Amino acid sequence: MTLPPPITSRTNARVKALRAACSGKSSLPGELLGVEGENLIGEALRSGVVFDTVYVREGSEGALDRPSLKGLQAESWAVLSKDVFESAVDTASPQGIAATFRITQPLSLEAPKKSEVCLVLEDIQDPGNFGTLIRSAEAFSVSRVYVTPGTVNQWNPKAMRASAGSVFRMPVVRGPLSEIKAALGAEGVRLYAAVARSSGATPVMQARLLAPCALMIGNEGAGLSAAALELADEQVHIPCSVESLNAAIAGSTLMYESFRQNLHEASGRIHLSKGL
Repeated sequence: MTLPPPITSRTNARVKALRAACSGKSSLPGELLGVEGENLIGEALRSGVVFDTVYVREGSEGALDRPSLKGLQAESWAVLSKDVFESAVDTASPQGIAATFRITQPLSLEAPKKSEVCLVLEDIQDPGNFGTLIRSAEAFSVSRVYVTPGTVNQWNPKAMRASAGSVFRMPVVRGPLSEIKAALGAEGVRLYAAVARSSGATPVMQARLLAPCALMIGNEGAGLSAAALELADEQVHIPCSVESLNAAIAGSTLMYESFRQNLHEASGRIHLSKGL
């Protein structure tokens, strides 16, 4: 592939487009979103993302030959001088390759299938927590993540990096909590609210977190709102030696416990079907 001559002006239109795409402000369908680094671009590539433009830092053209970027294609390509490239991306130590793509249409607010577990997030603010929860959701076979309007943008650069690419594959549905509950309730999906230690909450090991169910995590500082707790079918807590856990740790622990219980249940059905 023959790449174009390097762009050396920070005010070039294509540089401005990359800078805006990497700013963390893109959230609407059709807007350009920027990702930087071999790993994140590779994850987007294997997730079926169609790239608008690939940007390469002058001197880093060899990155295009790496196995993780095999098959990388885009509508256009640009080479940027080192200082121009670093002025356009948000990472502290740029890896020399970035790409932009357009955000797709959001998913409709519908209930999960009978065999699915989903996650509900109310007003999660920290992009690192959000990205970690998305990563754990994919790891523990959660089918989708419902988020309230006050939750951080899933396309925030820090959230994307914390998700290690899972954000490109995990369905995220945004809507008011009342509508999320209505969609879940229509299919008989039980909603479990995670709370700090409480006399009225069930220890997570004793709760029946089998599919179909939804696990709900609240804001890092305030926890779940009174309205969210009112909508829950049951409250659960994670027994531990501290007063409360970080939202990402609590959510990941709940997802793992549900994953473990569902695996055990499936294993039991297999044994029964074989007459063991």
